[in-house]
Amino acid sequence: MQVSEVVPEFAEAFPFEEFNEMQREMLPALLESEENVVASAPTASGKTALAELAICKALQDGGTALFIAPMRALTNEKESEWERFEDLGHSVYVVTGERDLNPRRAERADILVMTPEKTDSATRKHDTRRYSFIRDVDVCVIDEVHLLDSAKRGSVLEVTVSRLRRLSDPRVVALSATMPNVSDVAEWLDAPPETTFEFGDEYRPVDLHADVKTYTHGDNSFADKYRRLYRALDLAEPHIEDGGQALVFVSSRQDTVQAAKKSRDEIAERDLDVGARGDYDFHTDTQELENETLRKSVLDGVAFHHAGLSKNDKDLVEEWFREGKIQLLFSTSTLAWGVNLPARCVVLRDTKLHDPLEGEVDMSPLDVLQMLGRAGRPGYDDVGYGWVVCDHSDADRYRRLLREGKEIESRLAGVPDSAADTRRAGSDGDLDAHLNAEIAMGTIADLDDVMDWLQTTYYYVRAKSEPEQYDFEGLRERVRGTLEDLVERGFVETDEDLGVTATSLGVLASKFYLRLDTAERFADLSNLPDIDADAILRTVAGAAEFDSVSARQSEREAVDSVLVGQDAGDLEAGGRKVLAILRSSMSGSTPADLRSDAWVIRQNAVRLLSALRAFFERFDRPVAANRTRRIEARIENGVPADAVGLTAIDGVGAGRASKLAGEGVETPADVREAGVDGLVRAGLSEGVAERVVESARSLPAVEIEWGAFPDTVAAGENDMRDVTVRNRGDGASAAVDVTVNGVEMTDTTTYLDGEETVPVGVFGGTDDEMEYVVRVTFPDLPLVPVTDSRTVRVE
Repeated sequence: MQVSEVVPEFAEAFPFEEFNEMQREMLPALLESEENVVASAPTASGKTALAELAICKALQDGGTALFIAPMRALTNEKESEWERFEDLGHSVYVVTGERDLNPRRAERADILVMTPEKTDSATRKHDTRRYSFIRDVDVCVIDEVHLLDSAKRGSVLEVTVSRLRRLSDPRVVALSATMPNVSDVAEWLDAPPETTFEFGDEYRPVDLHADVKTYTHGDNSFADKYRRLYRALDLAEPHIEDGGQALVFVSSRQDTVQAAKKSRDEIAERDLDVGARGDYDFHTDTQELENETLRKSVLDGVAFHHAGLSKNDKDLVEEWFREGKIQLLFSTSTLAWGVNLPARCVVLRDTKLHDPLEGEVDMSPLDVLQMLGRAGRPGYDDVGYGWVVCDHSDADRYRRLLREGKEIESRLAGVPDSAADTRRAGSDGDLDAHLNAEIAMGTIADLDDVMDWLQTTYYYVRAKSEPEQYDFEGLRERVRGTLEDLVERGFVETDEDLGVTATSLGVLASKFYLRLDTAERFADLSNLPDIDADAILRTVAGAAEFDSVSARQSEREAVDSVLVGQDAGDLEAGGRKVLAILRSSMSGSTPADLRSDAWVIRQNAVRLLSALRAFFERFDRPVAANRTRRIEARIENGVPADAVGLTAIDGVGAGRASKLAGEGVETPADVREAGVDGLVRAGLSEGVAERVVESARSLPAVEIEWGAFPDTVAAGENDMRDVTVRNRGDGASAAVDVTVNGVEMTDTTTYLDGEETVPVGVFGGTDDEMEYVVRVTFPDLPLVPVTDSRTVRVE
């Protein structure tokens, strides 16, 4: 069946001319029906085209399509792939982070591409102008809906889709790799039997032979990696010798590089005929690669692929692998979820991975099946070979997974151990945080709403399907208990009519995606009389989001070297590691042993610091908010405390801030004073210097004028004088406080635009001298507070 016959106006949007058998069976459901659709089909069977057909139907009807991609790396790939829709006059917009969101583009887009987390954020804020576009979605395509079973992200997808359906009731098209309980997903999404499809392995374009190979586990994890690598090469070698290709999945970006390097040596040792060093044209083409290590490797027929490579390098590796110029490719799991890049032989060298926030964890069963599904090249192979390399103790578990597949569980309220076991005691998942979020948004207003909401979840459907496993009889009581706990902890309030509303604590926890324990910790800190930088850092390092961080033995010396002489409070090893990373990041001096986890920990810490700042502002603690904002900027940029204000200037990041600070230009005021010529002398180009000076001039520029302030006052006398605080830059929220001999007299929060008069009481106290200090603080900007003082003698 020709694409041009089925969707003639969209024929150019498809990279092929003819639909395959599976796609043909789906056409009536996708194009001739308005019903929700659920389809389960083997990896590499052509599910992407199903998503595109659902999008075409929405565009034909003049609607907006939302495509929920399983991970961020894939949203960027879709933006690139779907330039084909752009060429046909339909706009595609990838919704990224809060700071980068362009609401106008999102509102005008025909196709929105988002991760579950971004969709969650948008639906939580649907009643703001910035995110109102999410209410106009007409069809929602969920790619890889079996992500529901992901321990870390499944509950987010579940509650987000349920919420979206209540908000805008879009048509839902959910696609998945093979899963035994597709009927549960169909029931959750109200997809009738005629639009629910379960395609078996017979629809795979190439048969799959999947099995487990074991290795002997040793005491040294580093040596174990190489034992598994040699086992993987043993499995790949006959296929490479026969002209095939092998794709080996490893656990980290760094491991892809190290495994490729080691394999080049081993291949030479084994005298395998691979590589294209004699191909002059290919040798020339490799000069386009930006990564030097990769450039050397591909000539030997070995390459690596991970999300940290530039788009150019990833595209070239994928192209050359498809062309057969690369025989052995090492990759992280991202490749399995995204690019359709099959190989005759697929080997999972690693079944465990190091998560910076969780420590060593087992690779998700979904990831395992997804990666093995890449085995077999349509049109080239009759069979694909997939192998899991694991320790003897894990072999039966993986054989059972390959034989039986993986049922999709709900992760909303914890995970059952198995069909035969009841739920683990205390394993409540994120039910409390998600229920709090619904109440904070106002979608749940009373106890009846709670139960109605529960019935919209996959959790409820799965509990009906497996009542013993999920304790279906106790389900309502569990949710009621969770609600009572939210009330007891101060996140929710109830009234005599059983109505429920979120408190300010509940709203803040929801708005910033905080674990509820963390929100309580932040509220406790906000109520302390003195909040210094150490307390802020310790509070963030001890947040529940970092509970699973572990410190390996090799890292503990580095942690101790950073924290020597500093108070780490009652933090345990994982929290101390987080604290050490945050402290060292503030000066750009993170020890080498801590760098592998530092990026992820910093990203999470910056998000938490932003949330903590909102707590301080809500609890009227502007000085603490400003201190937190400066810590946040230092962690992001690695600049000294005196130079952190430079990061408030557009166009000044870590490098330029350090360069300017090294030349004695440490504040926006210094930038304004230096002018363009001074910044050029400090090492900036003239064009950059002009933009930096212009941006610095738009920041608040504060002057404190004391006027007729006395030098002396008689003992026992009182006098009121006015001090003027003038802002010669752009207006901003500011806090002005006055202290006398260290004791706060007055404080006020205002929008400082122009000038503000501050009344100051001058009185003759018991001290010989009275020191008056006026301080101006900007809670939302990383500017060092402006202070000035006057000393009055008491006579």
